[in-house]
Amino acid sequence: MGHVLLVDAAVVGASMFALWLVSLPLRDASIVDPFWGFGFVLVAWTAALVRPGGDGRWLLVALVTIWGLRLSLHLARRNLGHGEDFRYRAMRARFPVFPLTSLLIVFGLQGVLLWVVSLPVQLAHDDGPILLVILGTGVWAVGLAFESFGDAQLARFRADPANRGHVLETGLWRYTRHPNYFGDFCVWWGLYLVAAGVGAPWWTIVGPIVMSVLLRRVSGVTLLEQSLARSKPGYAAYAARTSAFFPRPPRR
Repeated sequence: MGHVLLVDAAVVGASMFALWLVSLPLRDASIVDPFWGFGFVLVAWTAALVRPGGDGRWLLVALVTIWGLRLSLHLARRNLGHGEDFRYRAMRARFPVFPLTSLLIVFGLQGVLLWVVSLPVQLAHDDGPILLVILGTGVWAVGLAFESFGDAQLARFRADPANRGHVLETGLWRYTRHPNYFGDFCVWWGLYLVAAGVGAPWWTIVGPIVMSVLLRRVSGVTLLEQSLARSKPGYAAYAARTSAFFPRPPRR
């Protein structure tokens, strides 16, 4: 078990360091964002090859691969040609020695978080209770649907110049202000259930817990809400009637 964690830590560390080196001449730390999903794919396949398991283990690898590649491709298409994200530009202006700061706070920290969140995936290895695997796959599928359809609806909305400055209030966005983040939440709780069904220790629940905190309190909902409240005049009214995270019918 320990050697799997060490090998994955080395792979994640080397990948993040290489990505940081690439970001320096580009002056674009936001290249780390499209790597986030692919990083989990890399961890899942590394763990499976270092410590092979049964069929359930390969189902878990497949689920992570589908989710991770979709997310990375979506973020790469969205960010390509738009320069560095405003969050990293703000950090660049705030910290005089930004290259070192980005290595530690951006690439290093994301590497650590990726490794911790993926603990269930890393330590699953045997076939186990099929009920957990079925339940987890169902929760994962719901999450992937919310994330994929939510991203697609937002992309279509933004592509129409007439919608500039307006708030998306239709489709999944009618029921939650962040269907993509809710989808991510479901994906990782589903993956944990699948992993628990194929031998992951119970304490690897720390992975989906950390992801949930990130989505709801740190880099997800909280950070984006602050930006949207400043840039979208109608966002306060939309927020008053629409759930912030868990889907529900809008308030009257």
